[in-house]
Amino acid sequence: MPVSHLLLALGIVAVWGTNFVVIKNSLTAFPPFYFAALRYFFAFLPMVFFVPRPKVSWSNLCIYGLATGLGQFGVMYYAINGQISPGLASLVVQTQVFFTIGFAMLFAKEGLKLYQAIALTVAITGLGIIALHTDSTTTFLGLALVVFAGFSWGIANTVSRKAGSINMLSYVVWASAFSTPPLVLIALVFEGGSLHLWEVTLQAPVGAWIGVLWQSWGNTLFGYAAWGWLLSKHPATAVAPAPLLVPIFGMGASALFLDESMPAWKIMAASLVITGLIINLFWPSLRQQIRRYF
Repeated sequence: MPVSHLLLALGIVAVWGTNFVVIKNSLTAFPPFYFAALRYFFAFLPMVFFVPRPKVSWSNLCIYGLATGLGQFGVMYYAINGQISPGLASLVVQTQVFFTIGFAMLFAKEGLKLYQAIALTVAITGLGIIALHTDSTTTFLGLALVVFAGFSWGIANTVSRKAGSINMLSYVVWASAFSTPPLVLIALVFEGGSLHLWEVTLQAPVGAWIGVLWQSWGNTLFGYAAWGWLLSKHPATAVAPAPLLVPIFGMGASALFLDESMPAWKIMAASLVITGLIINLFWPSLRQQIRRYF
């Protein structure tokens, strides 16, 4: 892979990782579900006028939009808004890898291999350590909500795989049409009503609006479009390891900009979760290398 492409991959995971700090800062101005609604509203408009609708069913777009907009980010924003620290959220949401495997077993009849079971056990051990250290910054509810966000991400991955080879930017833009309405409805019912949300909209500082646009264009549109482009240029095995850096950027940025503490238990938990992800990702190719030489 050329150096320029490696730098692009690094830039993508840096955006995705540091995004959790942006989320935390913008949540000081916007209620969580309203914030998520704004993210997908601006991901949909005005881009929908510039990209064609992908050749997939409306039901596929609807499920993907609900899974990512409501189930993944709406719920995760709610969790980060006082229930879990941004750094840990960036780590725990990576459980999506194992939910994706589970859905493949359920719908594609793929079997659970021994190395996947080991990887899952190692990662769950890391989550268990987090659960044993809940406090005012990370509650058990927050942990459960972000695990649910990972579950929703797994649904989105499964649905997007069924969509086949498509323009991912177009797919994300059009799916955002299904993300926005339920988020707006929840915000109207549970976050103060239309008058309050209108006041929030008018009073939000410039920095919070920059956060919204960063979510919409930087994280959603640039991130997914660039990622899809890299996957189209290189084998998945060359590109797929990059997201393993997302929790590193997420926890590092949270420690740097939000003064999130990094005690030994948190480092151990992160190490176990990431080790589980690495085993799941690299063991098949490593086994082939071992067999080749021995």
